[in-house]
Amino acid sequence: MENLQTTLADTGKQKAQHTKTRYYILAMIFIITAFNYGDRATLSMAAAPMSAELGIQSVTMGYIFSAFAWAYVIGQIPGGWLLDKYGARKVYFWSLFLWSFFTILIGFTHVLGSISSIVFSLFLLRFLVGLSESPAFPGNSKIAAAWFPTKERGTAAAIFNSSSYFSTVIFAPLMGWLVATMHWQSIFWVMGGLGILLSFIWLKVIYSPREHPTVNPKEVEYIAAEGALLDMGESNTAKEKITWANVKQLLASRMMLGIFIGQYCVNTLTYFFLTWFPVYLVKERHLSILQAGFAAVAPALCGFVGGILGGLISDKLIRMDKSLTFSRKLPIVVGFVLSTSIIMCNYVSSHAAIIFFMSLSFFGKGVGSLGWAVMSDVAPKEMIGLSGGMMNAFGNTAGIVTPIVIGYILAMTGSFNLALTYVGIHAVGAILCYTVIVGKIQRFQLKTTV
Repeated sequence: MENLQTTLADTGKQKAQHTKTRYYILAMIFIITAFNYGDRATLSMAAAPMSAELGIQSVTMGYIFSAFAWAYVIGQIPGGWLLDKYGARKVYFWSLFLWSFFTILIGFTHVLGSISSIVFSLFLLRFLVGLSESPAFPGNSKIAAAWFPTKERGTAAAIFNSSSYFSTVIFAPLMGWLVATMHWQSIFWVMGGLGILLSFIWLKVIYSPREHPTVNPKEVEYIAAEGALLDMGESNTAKEKITWANVKQLLASRMMLGIFIGQYCVNTLTYFFLTWFPVYLVKERHLSILQAGFAAVAPALCGFVGGILGGLISDKLIRMDKSLTFSRKLPIVVGFVLSTSIIMCNYVSSHAAIIFFMSLSFFGKGVGSLGWAVMSDVAPKEMIGLSGGMMNAFGNTAGIVTPIVIGYILAMTGSFNLALTYVGIHAVGAILCYTVIVGKIQRFQLKTTV
């Protein structure tokens, strides 16, 4: 008993003495990820006035929307490999710098003259934005696994994941105001310019735990003792070679496949919000661009609150000695049950009711969006970046499929009713993945290959 009391006293003293540098790291990830999603949403906010001015049809715009995701998916595995080989700090810097640069260039596409040249350049530049952004979320997962102990990782992942909603809260009104007072091109210039500035701030803030200039040894000891991996890939020590056999092991795992497919279902809701949601508000519900920008704030804010709440609940359950599997799955299932409420927008007519059900749906999506926390929990220590890239590749295939499918639905039906049903069904798909396929959530151990 005396030894136990001494151990508890030592643990309490250690917690009191260590710094909180990891929270500054998380704040930086949060800000950068907010800009990541802000840049993804630039085209959707500009789409209505751009289409009207340039004569771009809905199916064509659907393909342009999808260009980002084509490249984003293609770049996931190479991006994850780069993170594991060269480290999150350097790779993330170039990712942020390049996607911001290509975003600026989109604002100049109107000068090309012919509609075919404009459409081609829009598709190409969005493709390059997607390719440049591909290391971002695997990088977030790698940094979270390095800096945060297991019992804090759900909250950390929920916070950086929820920045996608916070991004809309901040940037949707800003971009709506830019369109209303200036022109649609200004969205791309402002967002891209701010991103380039942030890329240089990133280099001053982000380091691995062992190499950070302000962290004290007590914090490194504490997070390591509680499950943090400490390595962001900056170490010069020899690294195990990742082989195709390792990748095949992940693809053969029922747990990993369930997580990958579940992320696809989750991202179907995400990409509806990032691409067609402002168009839905303008064309189906007859709001102005400025009104649509402010109307998008309520669902986004609810998604943000739900996202933080989901991470807090999950980590609280772990601290209550519930299993990791139960602690992660409960918020996921409850959250996506709520997300099915998006279908109710087909049965109401008032703007207030539409915003209510959209807000409820995205609150639920926020609560349930623990995929990146789960990935930090289960990815093999040798290939966290690549595992995150594989999950993101599966998940962001939804970014290819969803905009195109909805574009065809609109062309065939002239209404968003079937589109909202399509999105809601994917919330059910996420529930089935985690309840039927995934099974026990635990760290995946690679088998030695010879």
